[in-house]
Amino acid sequence: MTDLDDLALAFAGLASAAGLVVMDVYATDFAVRSKADASPVSEADEAAEALLIPGVERLLPGVPILAEEAVSRDGLVDVGTEFVLIDPLDGTKEFVSRNGDFTVNIALIRQGRPVAGCVYAPAKERIFLGGTRATSGSLIPGADVGDLSTITTRAYPSEGLTAVTSRSHLDDDTKAFVERIGAASTTDAGSSLKFCLVAAGEADVYPRFAPTMEWDTAAGHAVLTAAGGSVLTPDGSAFAYGKVDAGFRNGSFIAWGRDPRVW
Repeated sequence: MTDLDDLALAFAGLASAAGLVVMDVYATDFAVRSKADASPVSEADEAAEALLIPGVERLLPGVPILAEEAVSRDGLVDVGTEFVLIDPLDGTKEFVSRNGDFTVNIALIRQGRPVAGCVYAPAKERIFLGGTRATSGSLIPGADVGDLSTITTRAYPSEGLTAVTSRSHLDDDTKAFVERIGAASTTDAGSSLKFCLVAAGEADVYPRFAPTMEWDTAAGHAVLTAAGGSVLTPDGSAFAYGKVDAGFRNGSFIAWGRDPRVW
């Protein structure tokens, strides 16, 4: 499969199926344990990933896959200039607290850039796709993907920017950034939904200074880029993927709806 919009749509079908698995667990008195890095993991993460990996392998035979739970269990795999990042349940803390702000994330990386991605929030029944264009729509977990609408970032409001921040990782650096840009308002959200709020024109900027991994951000980055936004390091450099020497850990970044020089 070579068309990026078709690929994002195929990712969406997989995410819908994974979302059904996630919501089946969500409806139970599920157990949570801690991984070696102290992050939480549930049976929903593992069951969703067990569905997603073979699905992606069928779509993109021979393309390396980095999936969060597989990496935690088996270690990193070799990747080249093209690979797939999977987070089967981004926002496990939100999943555990049952606030609905968790997502299924799938993204294709080429030459350090996310070029196709899907972010699905099954509890909110909302899906976001990014390829050559960005789209969004309603989707019941397990259902076929139906009508999608094109989304774009909005022009920066004259009254000031709306900043979206992490519900679980609001640190002093983020607070200082929000103050420095003179944000007119702030909102919080969990998981990669923060990228999607900017992509859909519901917010203008998402700063992140707390640690993340590449599978946390790639799908949302793909959606935002397709919607007209960008993800940059704090010094304005491109935010790249495939950071093998860093163990695929991200540094700080700022997700912008429009050119940051015009706000």
